[in-house]
Amino acid sequence: MCTAITYQTKDFYFGRNMDYEFSYNETVTITPRNYPFTFRKAGELKSHHALIGMAYVVDDYPLYYDAINEKGLGMAGLNFPGNADYKEEAAGKDNVSPFEFIPWILGQCADLKEARALLERINLVNINFSEKLPLSPLHWMISDKTGSIVVESVKEGFKIYDNPVGVLTNNPPFDMQLFGLNDYRALSPDEPDNHFSKDLDLKTYSRGMGALGLPGDLSSASRFVKAAFTKMNALSGEGEEESISQFFHILGSVAQQRGCVHLGKGQYEITIYSSCCNGDKGIYYYTTYENSRITAVDMHKEDLDGEKLSNYPLVKGQQILWQDQVRS
Repeated sequence: MCTAITYQTKDFYFGRNMDYEFSYNETVTITPRNYPFTFRKAGELKSHHALIGMAYVVDDYPLYYDAINEKGLGMAGLNFPGNADYKEEAAGKDNVSPFEFIPWILGQCADLKEARALLERINLVNINFSEKLPLSPLHWMISDKTGSIVVESVKEGFKIYDNPVGVLTNNPPFDMQLFGLNDYRALSPDEPDNHFSKDLDLKTYSRGMGALGLPGDLSSASRFVKAAFTKMNALSGEGEEESISQFFHILGSVAQQRGCVHLGKGQYEITIYSSCCNGDKGIYYYTTYENSRITAVDMHKEDLDGEKLSNYPLVKGQQILWQDQVRS
């Protein structure tokens, strides 16, 4: 399962934890403006906004998990099992397969307003990438510095929700995730007052008791509450290093460690990677489960007017600075 968040300091940041039991050997992938996207039912997009994000590249096609475009619009797909429902082709609609959805939106839209307009015509159709790569059940968060929305294709139809917290996890559907925050309205980063009884002199015996009751388990509903509380109370300076450091700390509050989520047959869900995109600068930062050092790729170091994908394999081995070996 996964968690996606946004964060705003001087710049806009967008990213996610990718939680799964194995990796597809995904890479940080830059799609330049003139790489031709050919859609199964929606024609060809020969020229578009440049993208950077995490993708599994198959037959030179980037299957993006999350990405941000050169204009600062970000989008991430998160697992949505039991609820995602893709449709048959419909006349008068933009019939797009879910594996094409991220490049369809980010390739054409400069901001959230343009994305909302394009979404009015969308129909997510049930077309697999291939026999070996069937569609994943997903819902999506789309965000820029002005706000965030969640998009879900369910049995009842195509849903678009405003997302005032800038957080998304997996199940239940987003409107239920958001409603669930009502159960935690009494939580606070401040020291709590005694409302239990005026006749009892109850003490705060530890720091952090204002957040007593904040979920700590790894279910998607609990991770939504934990990430929302952490993100909406997090404080950071305006600098780039402070901002991305705080971003990764927020994601770290809901990361999954090997051994804690057993899927059976010796498989465990872990946070395979965590990402943080600076939407204003076009920089993709990431860490992996094996490597806690932050690695960065700047899309503007590539030829964004080109026609070929650029791929950066993930740096997975732990990077350790031996301080006693670098003294001058």
